[in-house]
Amino acid sequence: MDIEETDIVVIGMGPGGEDAAGRLAEAGLHVTGVEAKLVGGECPYWGCVPSKMMIRAGNLLAEARRIPGMAGASAVGPDWGPVARRIREEATDSWDDKVAVDRFTGKGGHFVRGRGRITGLREVTADTADGPQVFRTRRGILVNTGTEPAIPPVRGLAGTPYWTNREAIETEEVPESLVVLGGGAVGAELAQVFARFGARVSVVEALPRLLPADEPEAGQLLAGVFEREGIAVRAGIQAERVNHDGSQFTVNVADGDMLTGQRLLVATGRRADLAALGVGAYGVDEEAAIIGTDDRMRAADGLWAIGDITGKGAFTHVSIYQAAIATRDILGQGGPPADYRAVPRVTFTDPEVGSVGLTEAQARKQGLAVRTGITQLPSSARGWIHKAGNDGFIKLIEDAQRGALVGATSAGPVGGEVLGALAVAVHGQVPVADLRNMIYAYPTFHRAIEDALRDLASR
Repeated sequence: MDIEETDIVVIGMGPGGEDAAGRLAEAGLHVTGVEAKLVGGECPYWGCVPSKMMIRAGNLLAEARRIPGMAGASAVGPDWGPVARRIREEATDSWDDKVAVDRFTGKGGHFVRGRGRITGLREVTADTADGPQVFRTRRGILVNTGTEPAIPPVRGLAGTPYWTNREAIETEEVPESLVVLGGGAVGAELAQVFARFGARVSVVEALPRLLPADEPEAGQLLAGVFEREGIAVRAGIQAERVNHDGSQFTVNVADGDMLTGQRLLVATGRRADLAALGVGAYGVDEEAAIIGTDDRMRAADGLWAIGDITGKGAFTHVSIYQAAIATRDILGQGGPPADYRAVPRVTFTDPEVGSVGLTEAQARKQGLAVRTGITQLPSSARGWIHKAGNDGFIKLIEDAQRGALVGATSAGPVGGEVLGALAVAVHGQVPVADLRNMIYAYPTFHRAIEDALRDLASR
């Protein structure tokens, strides 16, 4: 078998892998990018981009339904056709990555369609349709293989035609009814979208609340909104059995209740398969959930890892941030190391839930001298003006010893946008005293930060 020489192999061309591979090729390296699915990864084809198109459409329906009592009368007739068409034509090119592949090869990259695995130090084998291809690298290997949907071991689930986020994104029609397993960001976003387009939706979350990774107030807020919108929420309860009779799913939950739906969406997290990747060749534990790296994204000598598999947040923005750091290190350039104290994250439900840094529970677990401040968005001037759809809050987490914010949550109509100011405050370790003495534009949603700071001072 022939062995091809290359400077570096990028296994997995998700957002970060594609970005790093392109930068390295532009810098003059011979870069081999290996991808089994689509260049660009989950985000542009099944994640952030098409799902936000769905959410935008659902939010338009919700806004139209808020007109009565505010601006006249309205009648809304949902139509999934334009949404599915926009996802096919504008976001995914019908799930064809030719444009992305051409973008990479246009920069001088060498693209291989196949599943890459590490078969030795500085050696990668790509299993392609034409058989295995072996690459020996001069610089090393960059891993960006991402994660796959994690399917829970619920009795009866295996072998049924359940959806993951991928089938939900690709659907050409809205189901009459839908059961969602998992009340995290993906499950919550898609549950609300399909409900707004007319599906009868139930959400089952094994942990005590929706959005379990966020502040308790966020899950409580969303549960109340879902109840008003007719979405049934069963939190703190396990799904015990699934049955599919050819036309309908039945989900038995731990309290003896049964939930039924035409479709079943499994959104219970994601996992990486390190053993299949072959990282053991570098002494990395293949049974681990993630690949540990240093602050230059090095997992071992000649091995770098970026994206979901590093465990620093399954977000496109983290992967691309890490890609820049890994690229500089591979090229022998300087630059700041990785810094995760202000990782922002947004759940694009309505209301949006944006968070940055530590939650209150995480800060207390670290032994910090925690002080919190919270304000409800409807009590702010902009929230009061907004009225219909003004649910939300701002919560601040202060390390009282240092007098700086270590975390914050912004939930509301534009919670993710208001988060920007809070992310700067956490990342820059801006003294709370300085935040209190800023001028906040009136009447904006972000002005509610001032109210939360006032509450913080009273604690």
